[in-house]
Amino acid sequence: MDGLLVLLCGLLGLAIGSFLNVVIWRVPRKVSVVRPPSHCPQCETPIRPVDNVPVLSWLLLRGKCRHCGNPIPVRYPLVEASNGVLFAAIAVRFGASWELPAYLVLTAALLAISIIDLEHFIVPDRITAPLTVSALALFGLAAIAEGNGWRFGRALLGGVAFFAFLLFLNLLYPRGMGMGDVKLSFPLGLYLGWLGWGQVFLGGFLAFLLGAAVGVGLIATKIKTRKDVVPFGPFLAAGAMLTILWGDPILRWYTGS
Repeated sequence: MDGLLVLLCGLLGLAIGSFLNVVIWRVPRKVSVVRPPSHCPQCETPIRPVDNVPVLSWLLLRGKCRHCGNPIPVRYPLVEASNGVLFAAIAVRFGASWELPAYLVLTAALLAISIIDLEHFIVPDRITAPLTVSALALFGLAAIAEGNGWRFGRALLGGVAFFAFLLFLNLLYPRGMGMGDVKLSFPLGLYLGWLGWGQVFLGGFLAFLLGAAVGVGLIATKIKTRKDVVPFGPFLAAGAMLTILWGDPILRWYTGS
């Protein structure tokens, strides 16, 4: 049964990954993610269902549009495959639990946010706001179903604490911490706070550690200078996902318990 759940979540992740490609393309351009249906951005020909199968269609089409022959970025199958793998990993982590849907939603949202932030240097409210609302609703449902009201309260406090910390950094140094990152910190704090206070601190620590390491590496290799802006959203996402998937063993190792 666990294996079937992992398989189903992986397949669901592939399908949602296909939709994430639409979100990643349209949200920064402030276009509806529902209408018009999926189409080639070059020739605007609607994509047939047979050409919209995650990963497989890209391989069969050899990475080109069937109609105009323009290349389809390799990012498309990579997003689909990555989301499928991450969904399967989340299923392994949480199993058939009430919190599983919440963490699947977070996974998809963070993947889209990370790529948009890397390409456009924004963390869109059009993703962050629905993520926050869905987190409150799904965790509220999980708290009722499991009789863990205190856990929901801790999640709320985690969200407030993480938000307050990043807001302080934004006020202290606006160029280094954008308001998009600050808004994202509240739902991230909810998700990490649901797991525990240690996870809230670990998620933040890993985000800043990864950001610092990559920033130093980019400057050392002269890809970036000290004056260049490096988006922080992907590091927040990475820190949160690493903590969600492997935070428990990391914290046990750190505390020696």
